[in-house]
Amino acid sequence: KRLPLTITINLFAIVAGLMMAFVIRSDFLVTSYALQTFWRLLPAVIVIKLFVFWRYGLFSGWWRYVSMADLVTICKANIFASSGVVVYAVFVYRLEMIPRTILFLDGLFCFLFVAGIRFIIRAFRENFYPVPVSSAGKPRLLIVGAGDAGQVIARELRLNRKLKYEAVGFIDDDRRKQGEKFLGLPVLGTCQDIPKVCDKKKIDEVVIAIPSASGTQIRDIVDQCQQAKVQYKTLPSVGGLIDGSVSVEQIKAVSLEDLLGRDPVRLDSQQISSYLCGKRVLITGAGGSIGSELCRQVARFSPSRLVLFENGETPLFAIEQELKELYPKLPVYPIIGDIRYRARVEAIFDEFMPEVVFHAAAYKHVPMMELNPAEAVNNNIRGTQVMAETSDMFRVERFVMVSTDKAVNPTNVMGATKRAAEKIVQALSRKSPTRFVTVRFGNVLGSNGSVIPTFKEQIRNGGPVTVTHKDITRFFMTIPEAAQLVLQAGSMGDGGEIYLLDMGEPVKILHLAEELIRLSGKTPYEEIDIVFTGLRPGEKLYEELLLEGEGVKPTTHEKICVARSVMEDEVLLQTLVTQLFDAARRMDLDLTVDLLEKIVPEYHPAKHSSVRKLNS
Repeated sequence: KRLPLTITINLFAIVAGLMMAFVIRSDFLVTSYALQTFWRLLPAVIVIKLFVFWRYGLFSGWWRYVSMADLVTICKANIFASSGVVVYAVFVYRLEMIPRTILFLDGLFCFLFVAGIRFIIRAFRENFYPVPVSSAGKPRLLIVGAGDAGQVIARELRLNRKLKYEAVGFIDDDRRKQGEKFLGLPVLGTCQDIPKVCDKKKIDEVVIAIPSASGTQIRDIVDQCQQAKVQYKTLPSVGGLIDGSVSVEQIKAVSLEDLLGRDPVRLDSQQISSYLCGKRVLITGAGGSIGSELCRQVARFSPSRLVLFENGETPLFAIEQELKELYPKLPVYPIIGDIRYRARVEAIFDEFMPEVVFHAAAYKHVPMMELNPAEAVNNNIRGTQVMAETSDMFRVERFVMVSTDKAVNPTNVMGATKRAAEKIVQALSRKSPTRFVTVRFGNVLGSNGSVIPTFKEQIRNGGPVTVTHKDITRFFMTIPEAAQLVLQAGSMGDGGEIYLLDMGEPVKILHLAEELIRLSGKTPYEEIDIVFTGLRPGEKLYEELLLEGEGVKPTTHEKICVARSVMEDEVLLQTLVTQLFDAARRMDLDLTVDLLEKIVPEYHPAKHSSVRKLNS
C-alpha cells in the first residue's frame, strides 16, 4: 500500500532536484532554451535514478525511523545515480547544450530532497515542531544519565505519544556534557543539582537511566530525589535488561535490590550448557524461592526434560504454568512427592532417569525448626540422604545440593541439619561415580517468608517494623543471582566440593528496614517506627560461610570459591545418623538435639527452652 506513495515522493524529489539545478544555474531566470534542455534530459534522469534507488532499497523501510545508516545509503544511491546521468549525457549528447554544473547541482539537490523529506517526517514523528507545542497536563520527567540508555528513553518518549510524559532534560555527572543538548534536551546539571533543578523546572518524576550504576550511586541519587520530594524510578541493572536493550516499558520503581547494588553475574554459558543442554534434569523443592528460580534458569539451557519435584501442590502448579508459557516446547513434568519417602523417590528416578539433580528442598525457617527438630532432621537430613543415595543408585551424572551459611558454626537446628546433610553428601561422593557438589550461600532477597516480605507487610500495615537486634547482620544476594551461580558451580569440580558464593559485604538488617521504609515514601522512626524484639530461638547476630579448618581456594569464576574438604569417619557418621533418625522417629527431641551436636561438633545450641518445653 505504501509503495506507490513512496515512488511518487521519490519521483518528486528527482524532478525537484533537476529543476533546482537549472534554476540555480540560470540565476533564477530560466530561459526557454534552458527549459527545452530540462525536458529533454528529464525522462532519462527519472528512469536512471528510479532504477538505482530501487536497487538500493530506497522504496522500502519506515521513514519515521530514518538513521545515519540510511543517510549513507541515500548518499551512495545518489552518487551512483548521478554517475549514470553523467554517462548518459556524455554518450548521448556528448555534453553539448548541457552545462556540467547542471549535472553536479542535480546530484546535490536530489540528495538533499530525498534525505530531507525523510528526516522531516522523522522530526514530526518525534514531535520536533518548528514552534513549541503545549504539553499541559503531562508529568514532567527528568532523566538521570545522558548516555545511551538515557537517550533511548528520551527518544522513545518523543516517538510514542501514548506515553504521557514530557522529558524536560538530563542530569549527568560528566562535566563535558554540562550545558550540551542531546535529542534537543539540555543537560541541566549534576546529581547534586537534582533538588534545585526539580524545583526550578517543576519536575514531577525522575528516571535513573544508568543500568551500570552501583548501589552507592543509586542511593545517592535517591537521597537527592527524596530531598526534592519527587517520585523516582529506575531501569533494571545491566544483567536484568532483556537482550541488553533499553525501553520505557522497563522503567520500574527503585527496589531494595537496586540500592544494594549487586554486580551482574558473569556466566560461562558454554560450560553450563555442556552439562544441561539435552539432559534430563530433576529439581527438588521446585516450588520454593530458589527451586523455582533454578527451574527458570535451567529451562533457558534447553534440557531434554525438566522434572519438578515438589511437596506443595499450589507452588508446583504455579511454576509449571509459568514454564509452559515461557518454554512451550520444553517437556515439563510436575511431580508431587516427598523426598523422605524412598520408594516414591526411587519410582520417580526409575521413570524419568534424571542425569542432573538439583536438590533445593529443605525446611529453612530457623525459629520454626527450633520448635520442630524431628521434622527438620527427617526433611533436611533423611530427605537429602534418600535423594543422594538414589542418585548414586541410578548413576546420576551430577548432584548439586543447595546449602546455607547457617550450616557454618550453627547455633540452631536448621543450620545443624544442613551441615549434617553436607557431611552425608561429601561422604557419599568419595565412593560414588556421581559428582556430588554442595553450594553454600546466605540469604536471598525476597524469598518466601524472609525478612524483606515481612518488612513490606509491616510497612503496608502502618508499622511498626520489627528488627530482632540493632546490630544483627546478614549476607544477601538476589534470587536470580543465587540460582545462576548454583548452575555455574554445578559445572565445576570432580565431586565432594563445597562451593561458596561471593555474598559481598554483610548488610545490617536495621539498615534494610530503614531503606524499605524510605522506598515506601515514609520516614523511619517518624511515620513508621522500628522496634527491637530480641534475638529469636537459634538466631545469631552474624553468619559465616567458612568452617575453621576448611580453608578456601579460588575457582575460574570470580564469584565462586571452593572450601577444602574435611575428612570424616564415615562409619561413625553413619552410626550417629541412624541413631538420629531413630530418635526423631520416636519424637525424643532431647536426644535428637544431643545427637545433632555429636554429628556436628561445632553446633552450639542457643540458650532457648523451646525444644525442652515441647519434649516435656
